[in-house]
Amino acid sequence: MFVRVLSVCRSEGLRVALRPALLAPVATHKSRAALHTLPDLPYDYGALEPHINANIMQLHHSKHHATYVNNLNVAEQKLAEAAAKGDVTAEIALQPAIKFNGGGHINHSIFWTNLSPNGGGAPTGDLQKAIEADFGSFTKLQEKMSAASVAVQGSGWGWLGYDKETGRLRIAACANQDPLQATTGLIPLLGIDVWEHAYYLQYKNVRPDYLKAIWNVVNWTNVAERLAAAKK
Repeated sequence: MFVRVLSVCRSEGLRVALRPALLAPVATHKSRAALHTLPDLPYDYGALEPHINANIMQLHHSKHHATYVNNLNVAEQKLAEAAAKGDVTAEIALQPAIKFNGGGHINHSIFWTNLSPNGGGAPTGDLQKAIEADFGSFTKLQEKMSAASVAVQGSGWGWLGYDKETGRLRIAACANQDPLQATTGLIPLLGIDVWEHAYYLQYKNVRPDYLKAIWNVVNWTNVAERLAAAKK
């Protein structure tokens, strides 16, 4: 079941809407703030092998993503308590935790749907046309996005996003768990996680090998659906 979850950052009246994700209960406590939950994968942990092995997927989803969800819930509970007390200092101090864990939840919820055991190949239709118009060819998109992702220093993400103002596709890199839309204004279409936990158990420190492999499981149907929704 798809539900829309809302992260409410009351400091300075900021409200950040989290994108729809396929959700299943994970939290074990209740609070005054709405609880975020860990999305189920639409495939088995081993379904992306040999490109991403089951051990990585299980740890990445059930441990790393779950931790972002739980920490986001804790931070928002504290935020609600601080707001109820009128403690603006505490509200401001909680913003980094909300950005980091909220970004981790947003990014991974997109990432799981961007991948598929039936993925790979090349995009078609309107997505193909947009890629060719903005990058010259699908191969050039792969080269540029892989280069941007390899170049991320430390941990972060490589993204293909949609610029609503120009109507063009753009490639961007974000540090740590910074969410693409909240930090650049681009609507996320395809994200590549280049944190070491996404690939180290299989590819060690050779990030370029992981980036070559991941193109074999990209769910272009999902990316095309995101582009169509972004254009509305």
